[in-house]
Amino acid sequence: MPSKLYVETFDDGPGGWEEHQKSLDIRDSSAITRSPWWVDGNHAPPGGGYLHLLYILYTSREGAERREATAGKSRFIAGDYPTDWTNAKVTVRLKGELDTKGTQLVLLAQAKVGTHHQNHVLTAQPIDVTPEWTEQTITLTPDQAQWLSLGTRQDRTDYYGHGDISDVLRDLNADIILVLHPVNVVPLQNIEGDIHVPFAGRDYDVDPEALPNGHVMLDEVRIEFP
Repeated sequence: MPSKLYVETFDDGPGGWEEHQKSLDIRDSSAITRSPWWVDGNHAPPGGGYLHLLYILYTSREGAERREATAGKSRFIAGDYPTDWTNAKVTVRLKGELDTKGTQLVLLAQAKVGTHHQNHVLTAQPIDVTPEWTEQTITLTPDQAQWLSLGTRQDRTDYYGHGDISDVLRDLNADIILVLHPVNVVPLQNIEGDIHVPFAGRDYDVDPEALPNGHVMLDEVRIEFP
């Protein structure tokens, strides 16, 4: 019988959590992430927008083992938690100094459904980052009206696609991510035509003044499965 309550306190390392392809700084039992963050352009327009990936937890054994060198051994996988996240409650205790530049800290849920990966962000339940510790709870409701389906940039239609959040939550087989969205990408160079066709940060430099900056400290994550 899968466990129903997952708790990560970062008392003994990252436990399976990472920033995008980068180890988290663990200090005083908190996982710290700092700008500058990688600009994720996989969902650039006509998709749902650019992202910063602050905290990633891989929810499949394959994904967790692949990222073990960076994220550490996954206590989520070791705990045999459910794959059905429908109406799961996620509670975070966090603080930070963050210039959001118009973004929100929201949860992203990703799963492979059929032949394509779907990414949805819970835009209706943003998480506040304040200088003092707060504890906030969000509920992963299968109501699509609370989520934004990110779809894909124009050249990743073979991999990413749209769909319904209920299918993702029913078998959340890729990851959950705390992301900043939507990140405003401003090229430093003159780009002819659509700036979203080349990949931001790889094919051209992005103006750092337009990007969120600061740091976030994550002290505890609790996930309660129905």
